Amino acid sequence: MSIEATLIAPEQLQTLQASDPVVVIDTRDPEAYAAGHIPGAVNLREIFTYLATSTPEGLEALKSSFAAALGAVGLSGAETAVFYEDAMNSGYGQSCRGYYLLTWLGYPKVKVLNGGFSAWKAAGLPVSTEAATPVPATFPTLATTDVMLTQADVEKALGTDVVLLDVRDVDEWIGESSSPYGRDFAPRKGRLPGAKWVEWYRFMKPSPQGPVFKTPDEVKAELATVGVGTDDTIYLYCFKGARASNTFLALKQAGFADVRMYFGSWNEWSRDPALPIETGLPIKAAKPALALAA
Repeated sequence: MSIEATLIAPEQLQTLQASDPVVVIDTRDPEAYAAGHIPGAVNLREIFTYLATSTPEGLEALKSSFAAALGAVGLSGAETAVFYEDAMNSGYGQSCRGYYLLTWLGYPKVKVLNGGFSAWKAAGLPVSTEAATPVPATFPTLATTDVMLTQADVEKALGTDVVLLDVRDVDEWIGESSSPYGRDFAPRKGRLPGAKWVEWYRFMKPSPQGPVFKTPDEVKAELATVGVGTDDTIYLYCFKGARASNTFLALKQAGFADVRMYFGSWNEWSRDPALPIETGLPIKAAKPALALAA
């Protein structure tokens, strides 16, 4: 998948809106949407806020909830869904979470606005405060794709060659905080045993329009720093599948073929005391000092 396949620039989105059926989905909170949004965009905050579990019942609830919500905003399978947030580094990957969910649900046409609403405004494109009235549709029933991992899948991967890639913020990785919602929001602090870490911010870079995704070669270089290549099997996790969705998109557009995500992530894993975790600072111990000869 190339970077052009999923990421769309503001001017490209404006052209697409004029030529094709498009449903633009704003994932920000309702107050931000009301203050100004892309003309015609609908607000669907649940893309970001929904907390899922990876049990069969949890995944069925996730599937049915979003089939209903996405149908209600007008997705029938014929339209291109375009997700956006405020800026790529400030919304914890919320627009990419929409991309990931639709990828899992098998939806054929999905894009993410590269740079978000900030890039749209920087391009001098129009902004509206008028709430859109979507035309409801029947969301298509499609086969899900193999990008969703369960807790059991991750348990089986522990101690194997599968790369467990933690993309959370540094305070979560080192065990100072359990989540972005507060230090003690989840019952345990730490990380998955044997996980590697690349903070999700590292897959973006500054631009005149605000943060945008790095190029495929730049993404590959970032992962090479922790010994991960395009032929590795990679299991992503964060806290609830938002930041990891940002990384999922970055890796897929860079040519990493075998990438899946544990959508329940730390929010689910940390709540089962029977599941193993690593704690303490993940820092290489200093070499012992050499004794000096008398």
